[in-house]
Amino acid sequence: MTSTLDQPAPMRFSAAPSLSGAVTVPGDKSISHRSLMLSALAVGESRVEGLLEGEDVLATAAAMRAMGAQIIRDDDGIWHIHGVGVGGLLQPETALDMGNSGTSTRLLMGLLASHDLTATFTGDASLSKRPMARVTQPLALMGASFTSSPGDRLPLTMRGACPAVPLDYRLPVASAQVKSAILLAGLNTSGITRVVEPIPTRDHSERMLKGFGANLSVEVEADGTRIITLMGEAELKPQQIVVPGDPSSAAFPMVAALIVPGSRITIANVGLNATRAGLVDLLREMGGDIVIENPREVGGEPVGDLVITASALHGVEPDPARAPSMIDEYPVAFIAAALAQGRSIFRGLEELRVKESDRIATMATGLRAIGVTVEELEDGLIIEGSGGQPLAGGGPIATKLDHRIAMSFAIAGLVSRDGVEIDDMRPVETSFPGFVPLLKTLGALS
Repeated sequence: MTSTLDQPAPMRFSAAPSLSGAVTVPGDKSISHRSLMLSALAVGESRVEGLLEGEDVLATAAAMRAMGAQIIRDDDGIWHIHGVGVGGLLQPETALDMGNSGTSTRLLMGLLASHDLTATFTGDASLSKRPMARVTQPLALMGASFTSSPGDRLPLTMRGACPAVPLDYRLPVASAQVKSAILLAGLNTSGITRVVEPIPTRDHSERMLKGFGANLSVEVEADGTRIITLMGEAELKPQQIVVPGDPSSAAFPMVAALIVPGSRITIANVGLNATRAGLVDLLREMGGDIVIENPREVGGEPVGDLVITASALHGVEPDPARAPSMIDEYPVAFIAAALAQGRSIFRGLEELRVKESDRIATMATGLRAIGVTVEELEDGLIIEGSGGQPLAGGGPIATKLDHRIAMSFAIAGLVSRDGVEIDDMRPVETSFPGFVPLLKTLGALS
């Protein structure tokens, strides 16, 4: 589901003049997925504005339609979802095609785990390589059963359990997807479902479940451990949601403005949830001039406008505990480090090995291809920065059908001598439709 076209779409990104202007980025992907899922479980009509209309989110919409929810997009871009109620999802008649979306797949497995139905999940070549055991194992403890391809991969068929068994689960790895899957399963499970989270991860599920009326509480212990408790057999109420701009998408123009000399841009209406804002903190520590203007709260989520000015960056060695707050932004953070003065050491990133691609290995190979000195570690990278000097460039970069790899090296091309060629830009449509036009708006591409 990376594209309607079968042929790769290569593209070369070359050195850019200074960037300027004000832009917005697509709606937050995490919030968009959850808006559709929770609205489909509410009784009545929910209204969602600013929904990310990338292929990943559209896969979620198609799946919820296949199980009985009425989902309509009007001409103004407002989405109207008529839900079926918790426990009211219907047996899908065909396999659920998740395309490239790991979030859709793992969260929907949780959602369906406590429903009396059978569903088969399929995906594209990239998604079919991603292991699902971290989600299927706790869901199996709740009573769901799974038949998967070798290595706990897609295609995978699950049989939900109704009634399901409430679960008290301590997360062995920091994963918002696993946490969310268990909580979603708990919605239609009698009793209390509890998730213990030693390392905080993005908390959109908790915020939105509360917003939809679920009986959910969060207790934070002295050491930072979060205990999330959900009372099952919830009744969700329809909501009106305004989706803020995705900080993971804002990361790309943000880094571009910092490393392209003479640049100054504004990115409006960006979500600034503390569990997602790690990249802003990191780039500031590297010397990046990033100002948050007009901070406000929209629908329970902190939002602001980012003003970014080109800056001389220096190397860093961030605390590995920061990883969950910027796990999707590390690829473009590596690009920032490649332009910094001195060495950057990134560790504690084992999670990147099981994303759309092995992002540690894929980024290391690509960085070397464009002239960066990099050492690959089991859990991260050591990057020697250029001190602000243009990168050599080259390619084509093998993106492995990974949208964030493609966009990261596109940004690198803007500060290269010979340009950077990307082997296939089609995967970008999964999360950031309009990425190339946005760069053109800022003056990056002729």
